[in-house]
Amino acid sequence: MDIDAITLAVVKGRLEEIADEMDLTLYRAAFCPVIAEGHDACHGFYEKDSGGTIIQGKNGLPIFVGSMQFAVKAVIDRVTQRDDLHEGDVFIFNDPYLGGTHLQDVKLVKPFFYEGEHLFYIAGTGHWMDVGGAVPGGFNATATEFFQEGFMVRPVKIKSAGVFNEDIADIFLTNSRLPRYAYGDLHAQLNAVDVGERRMRELFEQYGKDTVTGVMKELRNRSAQLMRSEIAKIPDGTYSFEDYLDNDGIVDEPLKIAVDLTISGERMTLDFSRTSGPCRGPLNIAYSTAVACCYVALKHLFTEAPANAGCFDPVTIHIPDTTLLNVQPPRPVGGYLEVILRVIGVVFGAMSKASPERSYAAPYGTVNCLAISGEKASGENYIMFMYYGGGLGGNARSDGLNHGSNPISTAAITPLELVEAAYPLMFTEWSLRPDSQGNGKHRGGLGANYEIEVLGDEAYGFFLGDRGKFAPFGLFGGENAALNRLLIRKQDGDHIPLMVSKAVDIHLLQGERVRLETPGGGGYGPVEERSESALANDIENGYLTSN
Repeated sequence: MDIDAITLAVVKGRLEEIADEMDLTLYRAAFCPVIAEGHDACHGFYEKDSGGTIIQGKNGLPIFVGSMQFAVKAVIDRVTQRDDLHEGDVFIFNDPYLGGTHLQDVKLVKPFFYEGEHLFYIAGTGHWMDVGGAVPGGFNATATEFFQEGFMVRPVKIKSAGVFNEDIADIFLTNSRLPRYAYGDLHAQLNAVDVGERRMRELFEQYGKDTVTGVMKELRNRSAQLMRSEIAKIPDGTYSFEDYLDNDGIVDEPLKIAVDLTISGERMTLDFSRTSGPCRGPLNIAYSTAVACCYVALKHLFTEAPANAGCFDPVTIHIPDTTLLNVQPPRPVGGYLEVILRVIGVVFGAMSKASPERSYAAPYGTVNCLAISGEKASGENYIMFMYYGGGLGGNARSDGLNHGSNPISTAAITPLELVEAAYPLMFTEWSLRPDSQGNGKHRGGLGANYEIEVLGDEAYGFFLGDRGKFAPFGLFGGENAALNRLLIRKQDGDHIPLMVSKAVDIHLLQGERVRLETPGGGGYGPVEERSESALANDIENGYLTSN
């Protein structure tokens, strides 16, 4: 059917609004600060046959725009095998090899029925604070198989025809060190997808099935057409780029992430065949995760294309299973955040050669998964985990953002006041890090200094980061940014982890501290072309302490 422009715009806006409301419902109801404050979650609507993205909320993490397609497809495959799909079913699982990312990301998938017909899926993901494994929080830098990172469940029904399955819930809650948090987050996630179902039913009743489903198809078609036209503007050719991870946490040797980006008319191919092979430590990712971060990179580079499955129709992604970007169990994948940042970075780097005006210098490129666990005065266990900001890369139009989140997400950095209120910890410093940017015509953004003191009798720290040896790169004469730096401030002095950016079982006594100095972003363009006024402003603000 033909959809007029006004109806298309209005229904598209309503679809986005519903996805946004699901996000906000979860944020406001979740127990875990990583979801409630950090917004480590997403919701959207997905095609019933392919799992392709129809609409995703604007507040959810962009990395899930690709990975959730695979998560929904895993449920589709399970339903096809068993032929047991009913209205009111809700599937739950955290298998990172089927649905992408890592074990902490618990996924819910619910079929949407209207007048007895299954039309699409509603799905969401939320990061649980703990799902078992060898270390609290799951970020085990020395894991050599996923069993050491947490427990794994493939798609099962947490609700069958609307009836809640207590036994499945008990399995998830029993395997968490923080069952109260897990209980709250599970029910918050269930409520969020229920909100999506109710609002979507209201939309169908107002506009009718044919109009709403027609808008969904038209949005996909237009996205594919727009993406093809944007790719066609780039000169044909193959453009290559590579970067490195510090190590895998087990063997202190660099890991190469390499891409060959080929433009041919209206089509693009991303080939990662030259990437290092699977590693022993947790710096591996599954195929679905690798594809997802390619999608994120392309969305940064092609900002005009809406985030649905159509805009990736003209893109071919080749990721052999001989690389660390396409592994199977039991290879560990808990360090996926560091790997995908490097994948996004090399796509930026390759595009800088193909279409310089679209690209960015490297962002700080590490999530710095620093968790501190211990016991409160009440005897209750705690796990403090949050995101740590850094600088984004300069680009053809402007400087990079100071102290922002990585390109994989729109996640918020948890306020220190909330952390200090919830845990026996105190921030003795939280500030911008001078001279951490890559200088250039457009400088990179600044990283940050964080210093955390233990107030209780003792605690243990766990760190899984990167960029301790290979700095965020600059482009077109722009300089590299500063390296990542972790210091363990013990009573006998400062200590740097053996693997520089990865460590487990950091024993901390009362009054001892962990200091994290995050990288800035790479610079863009020759340093000598930076304007005198911009340079003076950098010095006046304390960003730059020497010329």
